[in-house]
Amino acid sequence: MKFGKKNICILNVGGTKYAFTREVIRDFPLRRVSRLHSCASEKEVLEVCDDYDRERNEFFFDRHSEAFVFIMLYVRSGKLRFVPRMCELSFYNEMLYWGLESSHLEFCCQRRLDDRMSDTYTCLSEEELADAVDDEVRRRDSAAEDSTEEHEEEARSWLARMRRTFEDPASSVAAQVLASVSVIFVIISMVILCASTLPDWDTAKNNTVEEHRIIEAVCIGWFTAECIVRFIVSRDKCEFVRRPLNIIDLLAITPYYVSVTMTALTGENPQLQRAGVTLRVLRMMRIFWLIKLARHFLGLQTLGLTLRRCYREMVMLLVFVCVAMAIFSALAQLLEHGLDLETSNEDYASIPAACWWVIISMTTVGYGDMYPITMPGRVLGGVCVVSGIVLLALPITFIYHSFVQCYHELKFRSARCVRSLSAEFLN
Repeated sequence: MKFGKKNICILNVGGTKYAFTREVIRDFPLRRVSRLHSCASEKEVLEVCDDYDRERNEFFFDRHSEAFVFIMLYVRSGKLRFVPRMCELSFYNEMLYWGLESSHLEFCCQRRLDDRMSDTYTCLSEEELADAVDDEVRRRDSAAEDSTEEHEEEARSWLARMRRTFEDPASSVAAQVLASVSVIFVIISMVILCASTLPDWDTAKNNTVEEHRIIEAVCIGWFTAECIVRFIVSRDKCEFVRRPLNIIDLLAITPYYVSVTMTALTGENPQLQRAGVTLRVLRMMRIFWLIKLARHFLGLQTLGLTLRRCYREMVMLLVFVCVAMAIFSALAQLLEHGLDLETSNEDYASIPAACWWVIISMTTVGYGDMYPITMPGRVLGGVCVVSGIVLLALPITFIYHSFVQCYHELKFRSARCVRSLSAEFLN
């Protein structure tokens, strides 16, 4: 250490003193302590610690003394655990201060820290949202002095209320009514779509079919108007277009207008009925209307949020299945068809054909449309089923925990909105 001449250095952490030599300080495992060795002036020392006594060569750190005791135990033994009856986040803050990472913790403590940070993230996200709302209110109050700014603020406030009404069903009573109407229209649209596939639909009376088409047109008109209004009041038009739910809305609405246009162009001309397949495909795309319910139901929102956060686990699950499918399908084709051509099983004539058997076996579905007939093939089938259970169970555990976390997070937000809605209703 260039600063100070004494060979003994004293660390005073929260009133507890530790004496070390210069050589120990230089090679100390904690980065903040080892930085003291390279300090050349008192200014540099005070950048590392809170205070310094030149006469006694004592460095003061205003930190949690009991936490530092456990950190010193890690320096000596190599095992770092939480302090009993101390908040995990507080101890983690002490670790970061002294230059340690969460990877230095024991595995059981790492899991505790991850769970605590996940819970705190949910609460903090709502607190930050409330702080943002408070800042917006204060900004509105300060802008009220100027009449021109006040009018502009009122316009922005009106747009914000409209945006919340159409985007968040729990934001107000009007939003809940609007969401209920949308759900009713979605249900009616699905009933008409299902009824149009019945065998007796084409032979039904023209009046009945015409009434159903009118109802369908009304539903489409409602969805179109809702989408247009949400686009107009959106804050960022480009961001609005990129959102997945808005893309789904567009995919659900567009096929109706395309099919109506194509029907008007083709009419009943048999030579132009090649477009009939395209019309049927476009008509079936209206099934995307069901995904619109994700705006109004917590379960679908939880599913979407879980899939977005667990895409790595989903990719890992897909890789597991593909690798196992490649291995078992090649072995099944060899055992059932490739070894004995006279008694070969034609269901396993190729590896792609065997892949179908592998996937229904690994998922324990077992349609029974194809099955092994040789003894080695049956043994391979048993191994395939057991392997599928194990491989599918491994990543699903992580997906399950993420689903529970997302559900509690969205439920917390929903409860907060319900409390705000109750206060608004009482006022």
